[in-house]
Amino acid sequence: MAKPEQDSDWVWVRTPPESDTAGPHWPCGLDSAKSGTERPLKVVFSQPAKYWTDAAPIGNGRLGAMVWGGVTTEKLQLNHDTLWTGEPGNYTNSSAPAVLSKVRKLVDSGQYSQATAAAFDLSGEHSAIYQPLGDLDLDFTELGESYTSYKRELDLNTACVTVSYNMGDVLYTRRHFSSYPHQSIITKISANKSSSVSFVVSLTSQLHHTVSINSSNQIVLEGTCPSSNETAPASDADKKAGIKFSAILDLQVSNGTVKSSDGKTLKVNNADWVVLVLTAASSFAGPFVRPANSKVDPQSVALRTLDKMKGLSYSDIYQYHLDDYKNLFQRVTLQLGDAVSAVTASKSTANRIKSFKDDEDPSLVELLFHYGRYLLISSSRPGTQISNLQGIWSKDIAPAWDAAPHLNINLQMNYWPALPCNLSECQEPLFDFISSLSVNGSKTAKVNYEANGWVAHQVTDIWAKTSPDRGDPVWALWPMGGAWLCTHLWEHYSYTLDKSFLENTAYPLLEGSASFLLDWLITGSNGYLETNPSTSPEHAFIASDGKNASVSYSTTMDMAIIREIFVSVISSAEILGKSQTDLVAKIKTALPKLPPYKIARDGTVMEWALDFQDPEIHHRHVSHLFGLFPGHTITPEKTPDLCKAVANSLYKRGVEGPGWSTVWKMALWARLHSSEQAYTMVKHLFDLVDPAYERDYEGGLYSNLFTAHPPFQIDANYGFSAGIAEILVQSTEQELHLLPALPRERWPNGCVKGLKARGRVTVNICWKKGQLHEALVWCNVQNNIERLRYREQVATVSLLGGKVYRFGADLKCLKTWPLKK
Repeated sequence: MAKPEQDSDWVWVRTPPESDTAGPHWPCGLDSAKSGTERPLKVVFSQPAKYWTDAAPIGNGRLGAMVWGGVTTEKLQLNHDTLWTGEPGNYTNSSAPAVLSKVRKLVDSGQYSQATAAAFDLSGEHSAIYQPLGDLDLDFTELGESYTSYKRELDLNTACVTVSYNMGDVLYTRRHFSSYPHQSIITKISANKSSSVSFVVSLTSQLHHTVSINSSNQIVLEGTCPSSNETAPASDADKKAGIKFSAILDLQVSNGTVKSSDGKTLKVNNADWVVLVLTAASSFAGPFVRPANSKVDPQSVALRTLDKMKGLSYSDIYQYHLDDYKNLFQRVTLQLGDAVSAVTASKSTANRIKSFKDDEDPSLVELLFHYGRYLLISSSRPGTQISNLQGIWSKDIAPAWDAAPHLNINLQMNYWPALPCNLSECQEPLFDFISSLSVNGSKTAKVNYEANGWVAHQVTDIWAKTSPDRGDPVWALWPMGGAWLCTHLWEHYSYTLDKSFLENTAYPLLEGSASFLLDWLITGSNGYLETNPSTSPEHAFIASDGKNASVSYSTTMDMAIIREIFVSVISSAEILGKSQTDLVAKIKTALPKLPPYKIARDGTVMEWALDFQDPEIHHRHVSHLFGLFPGHTITPEKTPDLCKAVANSLYKRGVEGPGWSTVWKMALWARLHSSEQAYTMVKHLFDLVDPAYERDYEGGLYSNLFTAHPPFQIDANYGFSAGIAEILVQSTEQELHLLPALPRERWPNGCVKGLKARGRVTVNICWKKGQLHEALVWCNVQNNIERLRYREQVATVSLLGGKVYRFGADLKCLKTWPLKK
């Protein structure tokens, strides 16, 4: 499939699913797919949205909308992935080397609170801010206000939001979806009685904009993002100097009339049905091009996108949308027990969340698992920007945390489910973004730190900002963000075995990150290589003078990330025949000089190089446990004592925390094979957040299944899907572990189909009465997996490419057959 770039022509063609993801049928009688029916996966609402987090999200990676589902009025709040404030910046600080030297000396002398104060001078500038596109408003007031039989639902099987209700004897229906093949948002408004559809439609924006009606009777919205990154009110000049954008709304009307009386809105009268097609584009021409220098005309791009749909019926467009979406979404199915009952399926999702503490309905867990996959498909596609802190769904011109990608957990968590949940294509924007970071990051490394390679810090934006953010070093001073992102490069190869990707994309970026890390490390007084200054993301300690401090040396997370990068570079170099380079030699010399993990006096993993007193033992971050998950340097098999310390650390941190913290702990407990503790974190997330009082909550879910910090940020939705995958399947390059953390009493019967494991392996698993029943395992290339594990059983296996292997509960191979193309 060609990538639909917004500033170039493209043609979408149908492509079949990949042969190694289509897979065989389920191995046992719980296979609902055998009958050709889809397991119902719907987010159900009993009324129109009262708050933004009651609305239903749709998206195609670039264009997103929140569907409110009103009756007398309807709102689609719109977003485009490239609408940000600002312009490319200078992410260097020529005074940083002198400040760095001062901070290092203070750290070396044990003056940590003074070092923390001095490190404020290493701050950079504020990140850019994600901006909303606008609102598509529909006014149906002339039809009346009295209605019955209201229903609104988001169907994850079709990526459509449907709203229906009766007014008298007329049934009104609206269907909304965001098409990736045709880069547009589509709404069909219909009634079961002819000439019954009448409404007024408008486009508005919070940003500087104009609205007009063109010669084709289309509404044209044109606007500009502020060029400043400040949240203070912008000047008129600033409002006009940033990224330009355009949205165009086209109406296809059956039998009725369309007219405009004010030159800004369109009125439809007495139609049988109406199809609204919205396209949008911006002048963003890449992270290194100033908006003032862009040659992209957003209105022309939006019009060309509309033109490509000429001659296509609504049914054609809808079918293309379904083919494209289902090719991704249907790769994985999950069944945790019996099919959901009709009574349960008809309940509002908000009520189901409320009752979860009592009924622990496993079908709601299924729904949230698939919802994370749905959101990733809807917010990150080849050719789009990365999924930001809110995906592509944000209503404010000053959203929480600027909706900017944060590199100390949030952006990484956004992409945790891409590989295990069989959506590797959705990671492509991440790799494009890392490449952009490496360009700016090389300048930051050279000027700020007098180092080779490239670096990125804690907060970034569409301009690939790599400097420290402005503010407290407890979060702003963290030069490990780029390195953490680079671990995704090796993970992508380990799952896909794509050698071309490894050679052309991953290795150059890994090489640059490792070069920086080698220069960043300095030899300490104890002979170990140290990072100085060093922080543990967003967490302070009590220094010897009794004051809170955050800057010291060699935090546990620093060293865990560095190990992952160094090992990945060595492994990549061996595959690519580059193991004799100077870089690899330096890494092999440095690896044994990295300080080891340490266990504190209380039996937990030490978070800092010294056993500092922790002023906030229930802190939301669990950064010091990175080596277990998502890293690989702590494992139950190889480091059992460290795993015991990790468990102690998790108990000490406690259950409470924002959504993303909850699902990280869930994945950590899964890696420890602690099913009950992992399930405790699953259950903890199912708490309904009232948006009117959201600050009274810690974590939880909104009525539309968005996860809360609070307020809303999307990372926990993605992390939950990844955490469920970890509960069901874990893998290394040599081992495949089935049901490592299955809560057998909670989910005694079930099946999962299509999860991915390292080595390009696909896995189907069926279990009954809490025990493995059968598993199908296959790949379409020769695989080097050596061990298959289930609980205490271990079997030696060798998988041949193109064959399906059927294993029984005792891990004996019962049958093999060719993988169908």
